[in-house]
Amino acid sequence: MTRAAIRLIAASGSAVALTLAAAAPATAQNSVADFYKGKTVTVISTGSVGSIYDLGSRLLLKHMANHLPGKPDTVAQVMTGGGHIVGTNHVYNVAPRDGTTIGAIGEATPLLQVLTPERVKYDIRKFNWLGNPVLNTLTVVSWHTTGITDIQQVKQQELIIGTGGPASPSTLYPRILNSIAGMKFKIVSSYPGAEIDLAMERGEVHGRGGALWSWWQTSKPHWLAEKKINILLQVGVRRHADLPNVPLLTELATTPAEKQIYSLFSSTVMVGRPMVAPPETPADRVAALRAAFDATMKDKAYLAEAEKMNLEIDPVSGVELQQAMEELADTPKEVIELAKAAQTKGAIFNCKEIAKNPKTCGN
Repeated sequence: MTRAAIRLIAASGSAVALTLAAAAPATAQNSVADFYKGKTVTVISTGSVGSIYDLGSRLLLKHMANHLPGKPDTVAQVMTGGGHIVGTNHVYNVAPRDGTTIGAIGEATPLLQVLTPERVKYDIRKFNWLGNPVLNTLTVVSWHTTGITDIQQVKQQELIIGTGGPASPSTLYPRILNSIAGMKFKIVSSYPGAEIDLAMERGEVHGRGGALWSWWQTSKPHWLAEKKINILLQVGVRRHADLPNVPLLTELATTPAEKQIYSLFSSTVMVGRPMVAPPETPADRVAALRAAFDATMKDKAYLAEAEKMNLEIDPVSGVELQQAMEELADTPKEVIELAKAAQTKGAIFNCKEIAKNPKTCGN
Protein backbone atom coordinates (compact mmCIF):
# COMPACT_ATOMS: atom_id res chain seq x y z
CA MET A 1 0.00 0.00 0.00
CA THR A 2 1.31 3.47 -0.88
CA ARG A 3 1.80 6.15 1.71
CA ALA A 4 -0.87 8.23 -0.05
CA ALA A 5 -3.37 5.39 0.35
CA ILE A 6 -2.47 4.97 3.98
CA ARG A 7 -2.90 8.71 4.52
CA LEU A 8 -6.38 8.48 2.96
CA ILE A 9 -7.33 5.70 5.38
CA ALA A 10 -5.80 7.69 8.20
CA ALA A 11 -7.77 10.79 7.26
CA SER A 12 -11.00 8.80 7.29
CA GLY A 13 -10.06 7.28 10.63
CA SER A 14 -9.18 10.68 12.04
CA ALA A 15 -12.53 12.09 10.93
CA VAL A 16 -14.37 9.31 12.71
CA ALA A 17 -12.21 9.79 15.77
CA LEU A 18 -12.97 13.52 15.83
CA THR A 19 -16.70 12.84 15.51
CA LEU A 20 -16.58 10.37 18.39
CA ALA A 21 -14.48 12.75 20.46
CA ALA A 22 -17.01 15.54 19.94
CA ALA A 23 -19.76 13.24 21.11
CA ALA A 24 -17.83 11.96 24.11
CA PRO A 25 -18.95 13.27 27.46
CA ALA A 26 -16.76 15.88 29.14
CA THR A 27 -16.34 13.53 32.07
CA ALA A 28 -14.26 11.17 29.89
CA GLN A 29 -11.86 13.98 29.02
CA ASN A 30 -11.74 15.04 32.64
CA SER A 31 -10.89 11.50 33.71
CA VAL A 32 -7.78 11.56 31.49
CA ALA A 33 -6.74 14.90 32.97
CA ASP A 34 -7.35 13.62 36.48
CA PHE A 35 -5.24 10.55 35.75
CA TYR A 36 -2.23 12.46 34.38
CA LYS A 37 -2.30 15.29 36.90
CA GLY A 38 0.66 14.85 39.24
CA LYS A 39 1.90 11.78 37.33
CA THR A 40 5.23 11.29 35.54
CA VAL A 41 5.35 9.93 32.00
CA THR A 42 8.49 7.95 31.15
CA VAL A 43 9.86 7.53 27.63
CA ILE A 44 12.08 4.48 27.18
CA SER A 45 14.47 4.98 24.26
CA THR A 46 15.89 1.79 22.78
CA GLY A 47 18.72 3.69 21.07
CA SER A 48 22.07 4.43 22.68
CA VAL A 49 22.67 7.45 24.93
CA GLY A 50 23.17 10.55 22.81
CA SER A 51 21.76 8.88 19.68
CA ILE A 52 19.14 10.60 17.58
CA TYR A 53 16.55 8.23 19.12
CA ASP A 54 17.51 9.39 22.62
CA LEU A 55 17.77 13.10 21.84
CA GLY A 56 14.69 13.16 19.64
CA SER A 57 12.47 11.29 22.08
CA ARG A 58 13.49 13.51 25.01
CA LEU A 59 12.62 16.62 23.06
CA LEU A 60 9.36 15.19 21.78
CA LEU A 61 8.11 13.99 25.16
CA LYS A 62 8.96 17.31 26.81
CA HIS A 63 6.64 19.14 24.42
CA MET A 64 4.03 16.37 24.23
CA ALA A 65 3.48 16.72 27.97
CA ASN A 66 2.29 20.30 27.42
CA HIS A 67 -0.49 18.96 25.20
CA LEU A 68 -1.56 16.11 27.48
CA PRO A 69 -4.53 16.71 29.79
CA GLY A 70 -3.21 17.14 33.33
CA LYS A 71 0.25 18.23 32.08
CA PRO A 72 2.31 15.43 33.67
CA ASP A 73 6.03 15.58 34.39
CA THR A 74 8.37 13.61 32.12
CA VAL A 75 11.51 11.50 32.51
CA ALA A 76 13.73 9.81 29.91
CA GLN A 77 15.31 6.37 30.20
CA VAL A 78 17.63 4.47 27.84
CA MET A 79 17.41 0.69 27.42
CA THR A 80 19.65 -0.71 24.69
CA GLY A 81 20.57 -4.16 23.42
CA GLY A 82 19.88 -6.60 20.62
CA GLY A 83 19.39 -3.98 17.93
CA HIS A 84 16.52 -2.33 19.86
CA ILE A 85 14.93 -5.69 20.76
CA VAL A 86 15.66 -5.60 24.52
CA GLY A 87 13.98 -2.25 25.10
CA THR A 88 11.09 -3.04 22.77
CA ASN A 89 10.42 -6.35 24.54
CA HIS A 90 10.43 -4.46 27.86
CA VAL A 91 7.92 -1.87 26.68
CA TYR A 92 5.65 -4.62 25.36
CA ASN A 93 5.87 -7.08 28.26
CA VAL A 94 7.00 -5.29 31.41
CA ALA A 95 6.23 -1.57 31.26
CA PRO A 96 3.05 -0.28 32.95
CA ARG A 97 0.03 -0.40 30.64
CA ASP A 98 -1.66 2.66 32.05
CA GLY A 99 -0.38 5.42 29.74
CA THR A 100 2.55 6.47 31.93
CA THR A 101 5.20 4.72 29.80
CA ILE A 102 6.00 5.34 26.15
CA GLY A 103 8.55 3.52 24.03
CA ALA A 104 10.78 5.27 21.50
CA ILE A 105 11.71 2.16 19.54
CA GLY A 106 13.85 1.39 16.50
CA GLU A 107 12.68 1.57 12.91
CA ALA A 108 13.57 -2.08 12.23
CA THR A 109 11.59 -3.61 15.10
CA PRO A 110 8.48 -4.31 12.96
CA LEU A 111 10.61 -5.83 10.19
CA LEU A 112 12.34 -8.10 12.71
CA GLN A 113 8.99 -9.56 13.71
CA VAL A 114 8.23 -10.37 10.08
CA LEU A 115 11.63 -11.91 9.31
CA THR A 116 12.65 -13.46 12.65
CA PRO A 117 9.52 -13.82 14.82
CA GLU A 118 11.32 -16.32 17.05
CA ARG A 119 13.72 -13.59 18.22
CA VAL A 120 11.14 -11.09 19.44
CA LYS A 121 8.61 -11.06 22.24
CA TYR A 122 6.19 -8.49 20.91
CA ASP A 123 3.43 -8.17 18.31
CA ILE A 124 3.55 -4.98 16.26
CA ARG A 125 -0.23 -5.12 15.77
CA LYS A 126 -0.86 -4.89 19.52
CA PHE A 127 1.34 -1.88 20.22
CA ASN A 128 -0.54 1.42 20.29
CA TRP A 129 1.33 3.46 17.67
CA LEU A 130 1.33 7.15 18.61
CA GLY A 131 3.28 8.59 15.67
CA ASN A 132 6.64 9.05 14.02
CA PRO A 133 8.12 12.57 13.83
CA VAL A 134 10.00 11.98 10.60
CA LEU A 135 9.70 9.91 7.45
CA ASN A 136 13.29 8.76 7.55
CA THR A 137 16.02 8.50 5.00
CA LEU A 138 18.80 6.08 5.92
CA THR A 139 22.24 6.16 4.34
CA VAL A 140 25.18 3.86 3.65
CA VAL A 141 28.43 5.83 3.64
CA SER A 142 32.15 5.41 3.01
CA TRP A 143 35.04 7.32 4.61
CA HIS A 144 36.69 9.80 2.26
CA THR A 145 40.09 8.05 2.22
CA THR A 146 38.67 4.87 0.64
CA GLY A 147 38.17 6.43 -2.77
CA ILE A 148 34.78 4.71 -2.96
CA THR A 149 32.25 7.30 -4.06
CA ASP A 150 29.70 5.11 -5.87
CA ILE A 151 27.81 2.07 -4.54
CA GLN A 152 28.69 0.06 -7.66
CA GLN A 153 32.39 0.30 -6.77
CA VAL A 154 31.73 -2.02 -3.83
CA LYS A 155 31.25 -4.85 -6.34
CA GLN A 156 34.96 -4.60 -7.16
CA GLN A 157 36.51 -3.17 -3.97
CA GLU A 158 36.00 -4.45 -0.42
CA LEU A 159 34.57 -1.92 2.02
CA ILE A 160 34.98 -2.61 5.75
CA ILE A 161 31.81 -1.26 7.23
CA GLY A 162 30.81 -0.68 10.86
CA THR A 163 27.28 -1.62 11.88
CA GLY A 164 25.07 -1.95 14.94
CA GLY A 165 23.59 -5.20 16.20
CA PRO A 166 23.10 -8.19 13.89
CA ALA A 167 19.43 -7.31 13.44
CA SER A 168 19.88 -3.57 12.89
CA PRO A 169 19.26 -1.97 9.46
CA SER A 170 22.93 -0.97 9.36
CA THR A 171 23.80 -4.69 9.25
CA LEU A 172 20.89 -5.87 7.13
CA TYR A 173 21.40 -3.49 4.18
CA PRO A 174 25.06 -4.44 3.51
CA ARG A 175 24.25 -8.12 4.05
CA ILE A 176 21.43 -8.27 1.50
CA LEU A 177 23.53 -6.29 -0.99
CA ASN A 178 26.33 -8.82 -0.58
CA SER A 179 23.90 -11.69 -1.09
CA ILE A 180 21.81 -10.30 -3.95
CA ALA A 181 24.06 -7.84 -5.77
CA GLY A 182 27.43 -9.49 -5.15
CA MET A 183 28.86 -6.54 -3.25
CA LYS A 184 31.93 -6.82 -1.06
CA PHE A 185 30.96 -5.29 2.26
CA LYS A 186 33.02 -6.68 5.13
CA ILE A 187 30.68 -6.24 8.08
CA VAL A 188 32.04 -5.43 11.55
CA SER A 189 28.96 -5.41 13.79
CA SER A 190 27.84 -4.71 17.37
CA TYR A 191 29.09 -1.14 17.60
CA PRO A 192 26.94 1.30 19.59
CA GLY A 193 25.72 3.81 17.01
CA ALA A 194 27.90 6.85 17.61
CA GLU A 195 31.02 4.71 18.15
CA ILE A 196 30.99 3.72 14.48
CA ASP A 197 31.86 7.32 13.67
CA LEU A 198 34.84 7.18 16.01
CA ALA A 199 35.88 3.88 14.44
CA MET A 200 35.84 5.51 11.01
CA GLU A 201 38.02 8.36 12.26
CA ARG A 202 40.47 5.87 13.79
CA GLY A 203 40.60 3.78 10.63
CA GLU A 204 39.10 0.68 12.27
CA VAL A 205 36.30 0.64 9.69
CA HIS A 206 35.90 2.49 6.42
CA GLY A 207 32.18 3.13 6.33
CA ARG A 208 28.86 2.94 8.16
CA GLY A 209 25.99 0.70 7.22
CA GLY A 210 22.76 2.54 7.98
CA ALA A 211 22.82 5.97 9.61
CA LEU A 212 19.99 8.46 9.35
CA TRP A 213 20.63 11.34 6.97
CA SER A 214 19.43 13.62 9.77
CA TRP A 215 22.13 12.10 12.04
CA TRP A 216 24.86 13.46 9.78
CA GLN A 217 23.10 16.83 9.66
CA THR A 218 22.68 16.92 13.43
CA SER A 219 25.91 15.46 14.78
CA LYS A 220 28.45 15.74 11.96
CA PRO A 221 27.60 18.75 9.81
CA HIS A 222 31.32 19.55 9.55
CA TRP A 223 31.91 16.11 8.01
CA LEU A 224 29.41 16.98 5.29
CA ALA A 225 30.95 20.40 4.74
CA GLU A 226 34.48 18.95 4.63
CA LYS A 227 33.38 15.92 2.53
CA LYS A 228 34.73 13.45 5.08
CA ILE A 229 32.08 10.91 4.05
CA ASN A 230 30.64 9.80 0.73
CA ILE A 231 26.92 8.99 0.66
CA LEU A 232 26.74 5.79 -1.40
CA LEU A 233 23.12 4.74 -0.97
CA GLN A 234 19.89 5.97 0.56
CA VAL A 235 16.92 3.99 1.83
CA GLY A 236 13.60 5.79 1.68
CA VAL A 237 10.28 6.06 -0.11
CA ARG A 238 11.80 8.62 -2.49
CA ARG A 239 15.16 10.31 -3.06
CA HIS A 240 15.74 12.92 -0.38
CA ALA A 241 15.79 16.49 -1.65
CA ASP A 242 19.31 16.88 -0.23
CA LEU A 243 20.51 13.72 -2.01
CA PRO A 244 19.14 13.92 -5.56
CA ASN A 245 22.05 12.03 -7.11
CA VAL A 246 22.28 9.19 -4.58
CA PRO A 247 20.45 6.00 -5.62
CA LEU A 248 17.69 4.43 -3.56
CA LEU A 249 18.00 0.84 -2.42
CA THR A 250 14.91 -0.06 -4.45
CA GLU A 251 16.52 1.42 -7.57
CA LEU A 252 19.24 -1.23 -7.43
CA ALA A 253 16.72 -3.99 -8.17
CA THR A 254 17.17 -5.83 -11.47
CA THR A 255 14.28 -8.32 -11.08
CA PRO A 256 10.75 -8.24 -9.63
CA ALA A 257 11.90 -10.45 -6.74
CA GLU A 258 14.73 -8.08 -5.87
CA LYS A 259 12.27 -5.17 -5.98
CA GLN A 260 10.01 -6.98 -3.48
CA ILE A 261 12.93 -7.70 -1.15
CA TYR A 262 14.37 -4.19 -1.28
CA SER A 263 10.90 -2.70 -0.77
CA LEU A 264 10.31 -4.85 2.30
CA PHE A 265 13.61 -3.80 3.84
CA SER A 266 12.81 -0.18 2.96
CA SER A 267 9.64 -0.38 5.10
CA THR A 268 11.74 0.75 8.05
CA VAL A 269 11.69 4.33 6.76
CA MET A 270 7.92 4.60 7.29
CA VAL A 271 8.41 3.53 10.90
CA GLY A 272 11.24 6.00 11.52
CA ARG A 273 11.65 6.95 15.19
CA PRO A 274 8.22 5.93 16.43
CA MET A 275 6.56 6.45 19.78
CA VAL A 276 4.41 3.57 21.04
CA ALA A 277 2.31 2.81 24.09
CA PRO A 278 2.17 -0.76 25.45
CA PRO A 279 -0.73 -3.08 24.60
CA GLU A 280 -3.90 -2.73 26.66
CA THR A 281 -3.26 0.92 27.46
CA PRO A 282 -6.74 2.40 28.04
CA ALA A 283 -8.25 3.69 24.80
CA ASP A 284 -8.99 7.19 26.13
CA ARG A 285 -5.34 7.63 27.16
CA VAL A 286 -4.10 6.33 23.80
CA ALA A 287 -6.37 8.88 22.12
CA ALA A 288 -4.96 11.62 24.37
CA LEU A 289 -1.37 10.56 23.63
CA ARG A 290 -2.02 10.52 19.89
CA ALA A 291 -3.68 13.92 20.04
CA ALA A 292 -0.73 15.26 22.04
CA PHE A 293 1.70 13.89 19.45
CA ASP A 294 -0.25 15.45 16.58
CA ALA A 295 -0.43 18.79 18.38
CA THR A 296 3.30 18.70 19.10
CA MET A 297 4.05 18.27 15.38
CA LYS A 298 2.52 21.74 14.90
CA ASP A 299 3.91 23.28 18.11
CA LYS A 300 6.08 26.28 17.22
CA ALA A 301 8.26 25.85 20.31
CA TYR A 302 8.92 22.19 19.48
CA LEU A 303 9.61 22.94 15.82
CA ALA A 304 12.02 25.75 16.77
CA GLU A 305 13.99 23.47 19.11
CA ALA A 306 14.02 20.70 16.53
CA GLU A 307 15.39 23.13 13.95
CA LYS A 308 18.18 24.18 16.30
CA MET A 309 19.11 20.52 16.70
CA ASN A 310 18.88 19.96 12.92
CA LEU A 311 16.12 17.41 13.51
CA GLU A 312 13.99 16.93 10.41
CA ILE A 313 10.24 16.91 10.98
CA ASP A 314 8.03 15.08 8.46
CA PRO A 315 5.48 13.33 10.67
CA VAL A 316 3.55 10.11 10.23
CA SER A 317 0.47 9.85 12.45
CA GLY A 318 -0.32 7.04 14.84
CA VAL A 319 -3.34 6.05 12.74
CA GLU A 320 -1.14 5.75 9.65
CA LEU A 321 1.43 3.65 11.49
CA GLN A 322 -1.19 1.35 13.01
CA GLN A 323 -2.54 0.64 9.52
CA ALA A 324 0.98 0.17 8.10
CA MET A 325 1.83 -2.34 10.84
CA GLU A 326 -1.25 -4.41 10.00
CA GLU A 327 -0.13 -4.47 6.36
CA LEU A 328 3.47 -5.33 7.24
CA ALA A 329 2.40 -8.18 9.51
CA ASP A 330 0.45 -9.62 6.56
CA THR A 331 3.45 -9.68 4.19
CA PRO A 332 3.06 -12.68 1.80
CA LYS A 333 4.97 -15.77 2.88
CA GLU A 334 6.93 -16.00 -0.37
CA VAL A 335 8.25 -12.44 0.00
CA ILE A 336 9.26 -13.22 3.58
CA GLU A 337 11.09 -16.37 2.49
CA LEU A 338 12.93 -14.48 -0.24
CA ALA A 339 13.91 -11.71 2.19
CA LYS A 340 15.06 -14.18 4.85
CA ALA A 341 17.21 -16.00 2.34
CA ALA A 342 18.75 -12.74 1.17
CA GLN A 343 19.75 -11.60 4.66
CA THR A 344 20.96 -14.88 6.16
CA LYS A 345 24.64 -14.57 6.99
CA GLY A 346 26.81 -16.70 4.76
CA ALA A 347 23.92 -18.00 2.67
CA ILE A 348 23.90 -18.06 -1.12
CA PHE A 349 20.74 -16.38 -2.40
CA ASN A 350 18.99 -18.54 -4.99
CA CYS A 351 15.72 -16.89 -5.90
CA LYS A 352 14.46 -19.69 -8.16
CA GLU A 353 14.57 -22.22 -5.34
CA ILE A 354 11.99 -20.17 -3.44
CA ALA A 355 9.79 -18.24 -5.87
CA LYS A 356 6.72 -20.01 -7.19
CA ASN A 357 7.00 -18.06 -10.43
CA PRO A 358 10.63 -18.23 -11.67
CA LYS A 359 9.98 -15.21 -13.91
CA THR A 360 10.07 -12.99 -10.84
CA CYS A 361 13.74 -13.92 -10.53
CA GLY A 362 14.67 -12.73 -14.03
CA ASN A 363 16.38 -14.75 -16.73
